[in-house]
Amino acid sequence: MQHYDYPFEAEWSKEEIIKVIALWNAMEKAYENGIGKEEFMRAYREFKTVLPSVGQEKKYSKQFEKESGYSLYRVLQEAKNSDKSKIFLGQR
Repeated sequence: MQHYDYPFEAEWSKEEIIKVIALWNAMEKAYENGIGKEEFMRAYREFKTVLPSVGQEKKYSKQFEKESGYSLYRVLQEAKNSDKSKIFLGQR
């Protein structure tokens, strides 16, 4: 397990922080063990209630990618384009 910081803002509410961290956790699963497509998309939809703009999404996802090496864009593309029910981007 890697150790890195999750990007979020201290002034967000506890619920908002939980939603954003849930997406980072879902991305970790997508790369490390795999995650159900619906589970990931549910986390993404909740994340978008906190960061609805594309600019905000890119800002925080780039911070997370810099910390972890995990790309939100890649996971989203896999979720949207794959006909599989599980997303896995790690070593196969």
